[in-house]
Amino acid sequence: MALAFDFLLFCQRNPRPCPILEVIEAGEVEPRLTAPGADIRTDIPYYRVYENGELTGEVDSLKEIWRDDLVSFLLGCSFSFESALSEAGISLRHQEMNCNVPMYVTNIATNSAGVFSGPMVVSMRPVRHDKIVRAVQVTSRFPATHGAPVHIGDPSVIGIENIDRPDFGDGVEIRPGEEPVFWACGVTPQAVALNCKPPLMITHAPGHMFVTAQRDADYAVL
Repeated sequence: MALAFDFLLFCQRNPRPCPILEVIEAGEVEPRLTAPGADIRTDIPYYRVYENGELTGEVDSLKEIWRDDLVSFLLGCSFSFESALSEAGISLRHQEMNCNVPMYVTNIATNSAGVFSGPMVVSMRPVRHDKIVRAVQVTSRFPATHGAPVHIGDPSVIGIENIDRPDFGDGVEIRPGEEPVFWACGVTPQAVALNCKPPLMITHAPGHMFVTAQRDADYAVL
């Protein structure tokens, strides 16, 4: 429980990569606010299990390893603003290529809380030069799903050495006339887990999200 409180503080201090939608109390498995009737142990396609900072497994169910002292946190995801981007005429390359969005560990430091500290992870979408302002405007309306970009342009500025080789997800083509645009990403806790090495931490596998009963538009502020 002490680690759960530290993580709650970590999310509060880092709302861009870790926007909290719901906290499920210790031992409970139903996200009653965002998806009544769901089971957090089984309703994510793949989970990653970290023990002492090491990835020890990827499973499709947590029933065999579930514990009554586990507290679950549901964080907003940038996939939830993609329909708004599409409606604004902004193409999504990973959808065109039928692959996962690329994600990168950056040199952007998060604000520490208790044992939790580490680098921010970002997702990237190529955007045409004439659509960048619109992309910022659209995603700014969704602070609960990471909000506006944290960086636009040269990836080396945020510590990304090779944009063609993401740390998570799949590489995508960046075409002439486009810039890479980076948003804070909910995979950040996985990078933090590798840094602070908690005894047990379970996350979604990158790109394998929990789907709530809410509509994307429910999280727009305007």
